[in-house]
Amino acid sequence: MEASQTQNRQIPLMLIHGAWLSARSWDNYADYFAKRGFDVSAPEWPRKEGDVEQMRATAEASAGLGVQEIVEHYAQLIRGLDQPPVLIGHSYGGLFVELLLDRGLGRAGVALSPAPPKGILVLPLSTLKAAAPALAHPSRWHGVVTLTQEEFTYAFVNTFSAADAASAYDRYAVPETGQIFYDAGFANFHLHPPTEVHFKREQRAPLLIVGATADHTVPASLSKAQYKRYERSPAKTDYLEFEGRPHLHMIAPDWQEVAVAIDSWLGGILGASAGAIHPTTSAPGDRPAAD
Repeated sequence: MEASQTQNRQIPLMLIHGAWLSARSWDNYADYFAKRGFDVSAPEWPRKEGDVEQMRATAEASAGLGVQEIVEHYAQLIRGLDQPPVLIGHSYGGLFVELLLDRGLGRAGVALSPAPPKGILVLPLSTLKAAAPALAHPSRWHGVVTLTQEEFTYAFVNTFSAADAASAYDRYAVPETGQIFYDAGFANFHLHPPTEVHFKREQRAPLLIVGATADHTVPASLSKAQYKRYERSPAKTDYLEFEGRPHLHMIAPDWQEVAVAIDSWLGGILGASAGAIHPTTSAPGDRPAAD
């Protein structure tokens, strides 16, 4: 039996994009994993509709959109499926994958260069620089922030040529809610922020964290720091690291190498436990005790 199928039903695979991007950033992965037999979806964040151009024109609709609203949006979509999906998220989408798994949702999760949850105390200077357009000015914390091409290049495609970086900016960059950066940036100053993950939780689906060594926004050291926080949990957690990749490596020429590695990891996970994990019936507010 194919690892991507269970009882003749396609396993759903949900792709969750990151900040300053749309689901368009998943085009390569959506095509790849669909050909591998998954039932692929890439829903936009709430309050975001249409293509990149429309999102730029209606950016103010995202003002005040925070982590809690976004995670609950995806939780509702997951609960509407007939079986638990594989979750793959990038950047803030990776953080959302961690939060969704923490709720007991999902069959398995992959977090690519995930934004840090509460408990990661030291942030690299490059991470602070990448987030500065949203965090440097309090007036932007609850509004909408647009990156310049220079800021986008530094944060997302710093390994690209100037021409390719400009093309990526035109094709992928969208304005973003400042609220999510406020939620994450000040999480360690709040008792139970929306980015809280219970790292030692025992009942959690398998998680793979992927780091990228040339990533300015979430350097590999930051991805690995998150992986290390899960070490005391008996739930399966793995880590892979790729050399020379920028933050938006899903659109880089060598994107498929990472996708194949993720596919291989999923094959091992789904082959062993595809029929063993069932959707949670707990309420959205049900949480385990804090670490």
